[in-house]
Amino acid sequence: MSRLPHLFETVTFRSVTARNRIVVSPMCQYSAEDGLGHDWHVQHLGARAFGGAGIVFTEATGVSAIGRITPGCLGLWNDEQQAFMARLVELIESAGAVPGMQIAHAGRKASSARPWEGGAPIAVHDGGWLPWAPSAIPFVEGATAPHAMSVADIHTVLAQFRDTARRAREAGVKVLEVHGAHGYLGHSFLSPISNTRNDQYGGDLVGRARFILETVDAIREEWPDHLPLFVRLSCTDWMPGGLTVEDSVAVARLLKATGKVDLIDCSTGGILAKGPVIPSLHPGYQVPYAEAVRSGAQIPTGAVGLITQPEHAEEIIGNGRADLVFLARALLVDPYWPLRAAHALGAPQDIPPQYQRAGFGRR
Repeated sequence: MSRLPHLFETVTFRSVTARNRIVVSPMCQYSAEDGLGHDWHVQHLGARAFGGAGIVFTEATGVSAIGRITPGCLGLWNDEQQAFMARLVELIESAGAVPGMQIAHAGRKASSARPWEGGAPIAVHDGGWLPWAPSAIPFVEGATAPHAMSVADIHTVLAQFRDTARRAREAGVKVLEVHGAHGYLGHSFLSPISNTRNDQYGGDLVGRARFILETVDAIREEWPDHLPLFVRLSCTDWMPGGLTVEDSVAVARLLKATGKVDLIDCSTGGILAKGPVIPSLHPGYQVPYAEAVRSGAQIPTGAVGLITQPEHAEEIIGNGRADLVFLARALLVDPYWPLRAAHALGAPQDIPPQYQRAGFGRR
């Protein structure tokens, strides 16, 4: 090829430049202890950073103990966790990738067992905790209703997002992403299925979007102007009465208007444990949502969901359907997917010298 493939062009958000458009999507490992990571997280993220990705995100990182999905989820609310995050950042940067962190509160999906332990809610008497949510509607039918947050509770959580953003900055993180998707707290405020409030944080879409907008404001009080901030949205609830792509375009416009958000990471679904069947789980089935938000809100987007082939990822970027591709399962299977993709597309390969004899053009 006479030109560099679009997938391997650099990309800049504010002062941060990534070496390519491939992102290690936040992927929960459910392997921390009291919110503190260990060697598993180091090897997991280090392998993918040395594998050639442009941006490497930690998994959803809780702003508080009750903001974790499971007892095994990462957190960033104390000094020990911050020191560990700094270790991860240093490793990712040493591999030439940009270190990112997804900042999160699980909301009504909190206090759950790890997936390989069944994923069911953990009751308080069994060592769990009472989840917080915009309304007292459980995520799983028959589970204990979550605590319906007061306005004071909302301000408490906003302060936790602010503090975690400060700790991330001090640890050296270069990109933050707010998790506003998959049924977690930000999404549960946005969706009319889980938010039945009648105060300023409920009602119409503008009211339901207030929490995510105030979360961005709180984070930006500690997250400096020269560093980028992404927001992940579920762009449809896949069900009648839920969020639609038109709603998500409107929310993206509100986020863009703040001048504080640099990219919308476009996923879908997750508002109910037993939601509707997605019409067709085909490669790139969520890409049209990234394309719609990019076009409708005039803001950069990230595409995610069954993107496994280099040629497909190149088409998404090359045709302007999204600005980044977020890979998850493909990178679980092969941490060196970016190096293989570079070979397949004819881009230069920045192979660590220790691995150059391996031949990344073959499987």
